[in-house]
Amino acid sequence: MEYRFEPERQRSAVYDAGTCIGECHYSAGSGAWIIDHTEVDPAYGGRGIARRLVEMVAQEAQARGIQVIPLCSYAVKVLS
Repeated sequence: MEYRFEPERQRSAVYDAGTCIGECHYSAGSGAWIIDHTEVDPAYGGRGIARRLVEMVAQEAQARGIQVIPLCSYAVKVLS
């Protein structure tokens, strides 16, 4: 699997054999990134993929000095 941070699509994503199987989407604005959606194909559940996607967005934001506001329930759980 290949994890990518895709700022042009405002997300982190994971690919398996070229197919996107999960993403963590954020909205940028007002000096913050709002994580509003995290989803992984159920066939890949239980592997920590969603957590890694959320953490990837949070780490990119931190590196850029941008605040993260978790809005989706999963991101709230991971970042609390």
